[in-house]
Amino acid sequence: MQQLNVNISIPIPSDHILIKKIELEELKRQELTGVYWTMKDLQKRINKSDRWIKDNILYPSKFRKILDVENGGFVYYPKNQGQTWSFQATKMAAFLEKHFKEIFKVVKQKWSD
Repeated sequence: MQQLNVNISIPIPSDHILIKKIELEELKRQELTGVYWTMKDLQKRINKSDRWIKDNILYPSKFRKILDVENGGFVYYPKNQGQTWSFQATKMAAFLEKHFKEIFKVVKQKWSD
C-alpha cells in the first residue's frame, strides 16, 4: 500500500471527487453494459478505418472464431449487403484490450513481409 504522511490541507475543486480506482473501473465497465456498437462506433474507438478493422481484426480466422456470433462470440457479421455490423460493446472492448499485441503484431508482420 502506498503511504503519504503530510500535515497539510489540499483543496479539492468542487467539480472533482476522489474515488477508489476499482470504483472508477467498475463505472467504466457499466458505461458499456447493454450497449451495442456499430462499425462507425468501433472505428471511432480504435481510430482505424473499417477496411483496416476487417483486414486485421474481423476476418483473420484466429479472431473470427472468437468473435462471430455463429461461434458463440459477440460480433454479428452481416450476411447480406445492406445489413450492419453489430458489436457487444463490453465484450468487444475487453477483446481489444486482451488481443492488442496480437492485432498489431499481425500488422507489423504484414508491413515487414
